[in-house]
Amino acid sequence: MDVVAALLDGPRAQRAFLLKAMFGGRWSIGVEDQAALSVIVVVHGSAVVTSVGEQRQVVAEDVVLIRGPRPYVVADAASTPVGIRILPGQVCVDSTGQLLEESMHLGVRTWGNTTDPEATTMLIGTYAQETSVGAHVLSHLPEVLVLSGLRSPVIEVLEEELVTEAPGQVAVLDRLLDLVLVHALRFAYAGELMEGWPAAQQDPVISRALGLIHERPEQPWTVAALAGECALSRAAFARRFAARVGEPPLAYLTRWRLVLAADLLTGTDLTLAAIAGRVGYANAFTFSAAFKRVRGVAPARFRADAAVRE
Repeated sequence: MDVVAALLDGPRAQRAFLLKAMFGGRWSIGVEDQAALSVIVVVHGSAVVTSVGEQRQVVAEDVVLIRGPRPYVVADAASTPVGIRILPGQVCVDSTGQLLEESMHLGVRTWGNTTDPEATTMLIGTYAQETSVGAHVLSHLPEVLVLSGLRSPVIEVLEEELVTEAPGQVAVLDRLLDLVLVHALRFAYAGELMEGWPAAQQDPVISRALGLIHERPEQPWTVAALAGECALSRAAFARRFAARVGEPPLAYLTRWRLVLAADLLTGTDLTLAAIAGRVGYANAFTFSAAFKRVRGVAPARFRADAAVRE
């Protein structure tokens, strides 16, 4: 499973929040929606994105990926005070707490303070949730990543479909948002803007080892077995893997197994024993012990908590 394939098994939009935003003059939006991931495509004009104390100027043809749940600000300038707040559930209020949805409505999925074609125009999509595999991929991105010059025909289609009403429109927009995200991740990967295991796939030897772990987690892998598959000595392989990935091979193997298990717990009705077998544990007891040690909660409780959130 390469980095893009892992993402495809990761965050998938389901009735995602999408809109076209148009702003002119002085404006500043404080986003406090606690979304797992936001995607901002700058179509025209420019803006400043401020997060965790850092300011980034963005312009047309930039795509911004923002990992939640920390708040961030998008504005015409860093000095402009926040006048609009986006709260959890995409509730939009002004600085006094008054609702703004109706007053800023400009048309189908279009929102802002102007319809001037020269205004700063952004396509915005947010993922409320992500799978554990998706989080595993995206955790190796900076909290705010600006990708400059990402030209994709999918973006043009998304811009057109955003302001269209047709049967199945929600599903179409969800899939388009997913494709924009995949294109952005490809761009980040090619530009070596990722860290950890996604970046390590640039090394053909470590890429092979990661492929074996990702595709066959149920196998009883040892460092020696992985080293043999990569035609290296055990010591040389262990050093190279840790240097590229940032952790020893078996530590990564355990983490990957439990990431997959988390998604199986929330996305299937498989028994604990069946999940244990799929991710390389001899029985439900050893799987449960490993899961609780790493996740801090037993698998059954993790599954029940996820069901309540849905």
